Amino acid sequence: MENKMYSWQMTALDADFQLVESPLPELGDNEALIKIAGCGVCHTDLSFWHYGVKTKKELPLTLGHEISGEVVAGPAEWLGKKVIIPAVLPCGTCELCKKGRSNICQNQLMPGNDFHGGFASHIKVPYQFLCPVPQEVLDKYPLEKLSVVADAISTPYQVIKKSELEEGDFAIIVGVGGVGIYAALIAGIMGAKVLALDISAEKLEIARQNGVSATLNIKDMDMKSIKENVRSIAKELGVSRFGWKIFEISGTKAGQDLAFNLITFTSTLSIVGFTMEKPEVRLSNLMAFDAKLIGTWGCKPELYPEVLDLIAKDKLIIDSFIETFPLSKINEVFKNTLEHKYKKRSVLVPDFNTQ
Repeated sequence: MENKMYSWQMTALDADFQLVESPLPELGDNEALIKIAGCGVCHTDLSFWHYGVKTKKELPLTLGHEISGEVVAGPAEWLGKKVIIPAVLPCGTCELCKKGRSNICQNQLMPGNDFHGGFASHIKVPYQFLCPVPQEVLDKYPLEKLSVVADAISTPYQVIKKSELEEGDFAIIVGVGGVGIYAALIAGIMGAKVLALDISAEKLEIARQNGVSATLNIKDMDMKSIKENVRSIAKELGVSRFGWKIFEISGTKAGQDLAFNLITFTSTLSIVGFTMEKPEVRLSNLMAFDAKLIGTWGCKPELYPEVLDLIAKDKLIIDSFIETFPLSKINEVFKNTLEHKYKKRSVLVPDFNTQ
């Protein structure tokens, strides 16, 4: 292995990413070096690059937190292992970690935020919470495509479990893009009747083709019409009028407004998507409907094996929702993603990795 790596670094808001060549990093006692197979492009990356959300580490910074790869340096027991790097790496010892809330550990490290991330040939990370990928999963998918497990799949998996969704529940997914489609599929795997809401006919058709119970194109519909249609679909699906599980994943003000307005008696609304905009809602609805509003952040590492098990058993099929691009096309991919030109999750694959 040569002693060089490359990365594409963000130097300023909305500026093109710059290619940087540097020596391979030296490792600390608790660290491993990962040769990156793939890194997914997330809305959070767009938030850093375009929408002005501040990163923890000062620029220049290599973004990217949805990473898969192979351990090429570090402890002997990890060498050669194919792994998923959790999008948030907890400390494992603090109060929150001990209470089972390691995903929101206040000592956590996030690639592409706290330190240089995955839009690179290599990355140095703490190895404690790396998730090995079983061979039975690698037999089904190339490692680069499994990068989406780090965030796009694991994040909705955690929030669906957190919502206490039960078999037979009515699950409403607001936004079935790169994360929302997995939320819809996972909710279905867990026994819910699922309604997908979006303004994209193409995304809704993908959801329908993959077994989602019902879809509704809400483009140009007012709130009253949407609510009437949702109630009608709920009746057709034979689900209860109560206890709806609503998941806002669009990361838009309009999506959050809609999701809140769909709350009914004993509903649980889960906020997954992120936006800097502030919706105006009447919080007293939570009191009046005895409903719950919850947030979620990433996914705790303990749940990653459960996600991989769904993939291993062919309960969750991921190939239809991923599109790969050479990492050298990062500037083009980010601009096209911002303009909503892609219908699938973009994964950037290093195209001139050192060996």
